Amino acid sequence: MTEPTSPPPPQSVLAKLLAGPVGPGELVWIGLRPSRNAPMITPTTANLISQRGIEGDRYRTERNGPRQVTLIAAEDIAAIASFLGKEAVVPELLRRNLVTRSINLIALKGCSFRIGSTTLETTGECAPCSQMEANLGPGGYNAVRGRGGLTARIVEGGKIRIGDSIERLDRIA
Repeated sequence: MTEPTSPPPPQSVLAKLLAGPVGPGELVWIGLRPSRNAPMITPTTANLISQRGIEGDRYRTERNGPRQVTLIAAEDIAAIASFLGKEAVVPELLRRNLVTRSINLIALKGCSFRIGSTTLETTGECAPCSQMEANLGPGGYNAVRGRGGLTARIVEGGKIRIGDSIERLDRIA
């Protein structure tokens, strides 16, 4: 079952469920893509630039685009590995910027959230591209479907580091 594309009426049961508690998560991995198909750089800290992107990442934008940061949950990476019959999949193969743990990223859909001292807002789901088939092997694209994470825009920049807390804030109007 998929969520509605427009927000439900504020007093509806669904709106109350969507606004329900979401426990905090943790940032466990950072990856930067310096250029198309280049090996990823995996620092322990990164600078998020408001309305632009992550310093050193190829998706940095000058127009406040919706794909400034990509996130995926460690739990979804484990599921992807399982779907492929593999013991593990390294985050670099998925080409996302941030890996989280202990927070359901879909519960952040339509919300702003904090990582350390920065604030981001979700802009959509991060669908797989055809490169997943090359990176993960046959079936890679389908293994990532529905588990590719989220895209986000940086509202308030700053430095993030592995171990930072991730907390949901408000629903985006």
